[in-house]
Amino acid sequence: MNLTRRIAATVTVLLASIACAERHDVRALVLKVDARTGVMMVSHESVPGYMDAMAMPFAASDPAELKDVRPGDRIQFRLSVRRGKTLIDRVKILSAAPVDAGLLQTPAAPSLVPIGQQVPDFTLADQDGQLVSLASFRGKIVALSFIYTRCPLPDYCPRVMTNLGALRDTFSDRLGKDLALLTITFDPKYDTPEKLKEFAIRYGADVPGWRLLTGTPDEIERVCARFGLESWPEEGMITHTLQTAVIDREGRLVATVEGRDYSAAQLSDLVRLAIGN
Repeated sequence: MNLTRRIAATVTVLLASIACAERHDVRALVLKVDARTGVMMVSHESVPGYMDAMAMPFAASDPAELKDVRPGDRIQFRLSVRRGKTLIDRVKILSAAPVDAGLLQTPAAPSLVPIGQQVPDFTLADQDGQLVSLASFRGKIVALSFIYTRCPLPDYCPRVMTNLGALRDTFSDRLGKDLALLTITFDPKYDTPEKLKEFAIRYGADVPGWRLLTGTPDEIERVCARFGLESWPEEGMITHTLQTAVIDREGRLVATVEGRDYSAAQLSDLVRLAIGN
């Protein structure tokens, strides 16, 4: 092959590679969604050989793909980079924030609080036996989660505490000032303030700005229902779902993250966005 043909062949290969899109499957936690423009902010896992884990916005090739996506959802999507343009498609919800299906609309168990709506006030007792109301945290961002102290599985309630511990460390200068951590037991018959105090000390949660809360069974049931937390006794222990919620300074629900398959860094990104700087 002469030089001219070799150059032509090389140019052809280069043009073909430019024309072809680079594609990657990505998993992420949704931070914010604008379904109208088809853009969402996510905290994504690392993409080996391409980019590190970080929080950033992505545009969907078809905005309709984001119509059912909400803050707090864990998703998977395909990232395509072609001719200097980045788009996503094939959006799949892996774990969704709870949806009010009308199943909890009774006086004893209020319906789930929709994203963007006011969270009804409640008052519970903290690990020091002091009464604490949600309304008392107006003006602060609140990260709210659920545990029970007897949970034997390290990747369930202990992981929740570890993730909140990461928030404690990441936002140490804000905790107790414009950020509050609330951890509510769904085992109030066992988890007295004294038990919660021991649990708080074990996980480094006995610090200003982090409250572990308990109450009567009826009070706890009402609060759990508002965030979609389900639990039931089974063979002497408690089988349960996991929910972590972020509430804004005006008391509105920003996001609810279901399950345990999200990272402490992703939760921190969600809180950082809610704080606003």
